[in-house]
Amino acid sequence: MHKFLRAIGFSTIKSRKELSKLINVSIQQANTREYTTINSGENEIFAQFCTDFADGIGMAVCGEFDEADKFIYEYYYPYLKASRVSSSDDITVERHSATESYAGVCDESRIGVTLIFYLQNMISYIKQQSGKNTAIKGTSLNLSALSVKGTIVLPVAKSSQQKRAIRQKYNDRNRLINAARQGNESAIESLTLNDMDTYTAISKKIKTEDVYSIVDSFFMPYGVECDQYSVLGEILEYRAVVNRYTKETVYIMRISSNGLEFDVCINAVDLIGEPQVGRRFKGNIWMQGFINYPGK
Repeated sequence: MHKFLRAIGFSTIKSRKELSKLINVSIQQANTREYTTINSGENEIFAQFCTDFADGIGMAVCGEFDEADKFIYEYYYPYLKASRVSSSDDITVERHSATESYAGVCDESRIGVTLIFYLQNMISYIKQQSGKNTAIKGTSLNLSALSVKGTIVLPVAKSSQQKRAIRQKYNDRNRLINAARQGNESAIESLTLNDMDTYTAISKKIKTEDVYSIVDSFFMPYGVECDQYSVLGEILEYRAVVNRYTKETVYIMRISSNGLEFDVCINAVDLIGEPQVGRRFKGNIWMQGFINYPGK
């Protein structure tokens, strides 16, 4: 059972029999069907069936067709369709070892770590790249995430002037990071000194203040799987949708964490608190990405 299946409204699916029924429904009632040839020497047809169970959320079933044109199910995964572009940096994609699925890598300077995500539109990637693991340029990336446990945190009070200062600080830091990547020693030294100053300031404040009143947002790896993260970010917009199969309510939130904007989906039963614009979401997420190819 996929851990993040409950994030899109399937918390009641517990048995293998129920899962098999859901997979059959996803194949038979698919909204989109995509096909491509893999292992060109053997001319194998790989397919992905995507079924939406509410606006923006659904399940993808992937597998191959045998010689008798019978579909052989291989694996499935839940997904959330991102509402808009999150990044325009270069992307590298690599195949997972166990299945015909792919992970994307993006050097996103705003979050301070290499961003790794599960690729949603792998059929398009296979057709575009023909299996070559080269950097993808001239594209944009829509990011989305699923969560099975989250909390709504009250915002930190900030004046308009403080908000402008924070945005300017983010922009300055991004410029320094980009310069440091080019080998600028002065930028590297400035980043190191800034981090030391930040550490010193937090160490003093943490003795008398709550950590979430000091740290406005964060984005950092979580656990041992490379595409999962622990995040804290401001809610920019949100909506509630109902899974038509289970009738469970799911929240879809657009959040900004360390300047990076992406969508998060979580089951209402797994969210502590009431989402509102301006409040913050804190939770662990599984990151997904959709690459927008030119002309697509």
